[in-house]
Amino acid sequence: MISLLILLYTVLAVWLVLTIDVWRGLSKLSSIQEFSYTVQGPLLSVIVPARNEEDTITDSILSQLKQDYHQIEWILVNDRSTDGTPEKLEALAELDKRISVLHIDSLEQGWLGKNKALYKGYQMAKGDLILFTDADIIFKDPTILSRAVSFLHSQKLDHVTLAPNIRSGSFWLKSFVAFFLFGFSFYKRPWKANDPSSKTGMGIGAFNLITRPAYEEIGTHEAIKDMPDDDLQLGVQIKKHHKKQFFLTALQHLEVEWYRSLKEAFNGLEKNTFAGLHYSMLLVVFAMFGIFCSTVLPFITIFSASPPIRIVSLLIILFIGITYFKVIKQMTNESPLLFLALPVTALLFIYSIGRATFLTFKRGGIEWRGTVYSYKELKQRRK
Repeated sequence: MISLLILLYTVLAVWLVLTIDVWRGLSKLSSIQEFSYTVQGPLLSVIVPARNEEDTITDSILSQLKQDYHQIEWILVNDRSTDGTPEKLEALAELDKRISVLHIDSLEQGWLGKNKALYKGYQMAKGDLILFTDADIIFKDPTILSRAVSFLHSQKLDHVTLAPNIRSGSFWLKSFVAFFLFGFSFYKRPWKANDPSSKTGMGIGAFNLITRPAYEEIGTHEAIKDMPDDDLQLGVQIKKHHKKQFFLTALQHLEVEWYRSLKEAFNGLEKNTFAGLHYSMLLVVFAMFGIFCSTVLPFITIFSASPPIRIVSLLIILFIGITYFKVIKQMTNESPLLFLALPVTALLFIYSIGRATFLTFKRGGIEWRGTVYSYKELKQRRK
């Protein structure tokens, strides 16, 4: 019982620090809608990779075509699709002369598919500014590009990344996504990207706006060609090269249905989970144990017969709740009441980490969009 109490006191101390850090950090974040804008500016090249995106690509591009920014070209890259995506892209190009379509039929050794598609799109791009975005993002506000470009220029930045609203259907999927963002916030500390003195870099696949000179100086996607978390790593490279970046929320301007079910969420996280833990079994065990002790155990020990254990458990849950509330209000459009499902979603997340790690070893690598990439090669290049 003494050892359990010591563990709980340690968890309480950790949550006290995390709560203060998250509240102070997220309070510094701003929304893109807070800033003024102009529709004038240099040519912007929007690059959209698409592999088997026939269900989402048309709605996404049509929403982008409503943007009020004047100087835009779109480069839609078909990355070896096996469904109706190529036809969808060609139909979109017929609608607007600003759209160009590039078809990729094969993948070179050492490259991940999406990374190669983004790089090929850049090679076609003519703009002084480049926006990398995904094929399922809905641009809900016609001013989002004008706002982002104006903000980048007014602040003399090299890179701006925006966090979209993640739309989910079922209660359990909402809870799972909310828990992911909860953990992401205190693990990655995205607000640190806005601090020039910090080495923390941030990139979101929904919206990575970068100047051409900065993109070329960091080595383009060739520098991260084998990294599954390409969006995040783009931001990391920006910071490594001492460039200026900024992270903002865009919950009213950008939206994505990340996954349609929990099963899809588990499958989707396969490529990033083990990579995010640097392909280290030690970090995997530490992460699973840490999540259980910090977000599941207190909900069990609160029913202990020992008053000290109950009190410490209650305090831990209180700090978890305070932190969770801040993250949900700042990073999503969801209800903080999802907190009621937190112990269960924490267990689901632990399962997703274990599942992703097991499948990586079983397959000998990660499977992403129908292609398997060697675990040994990915780990070697990650070092």
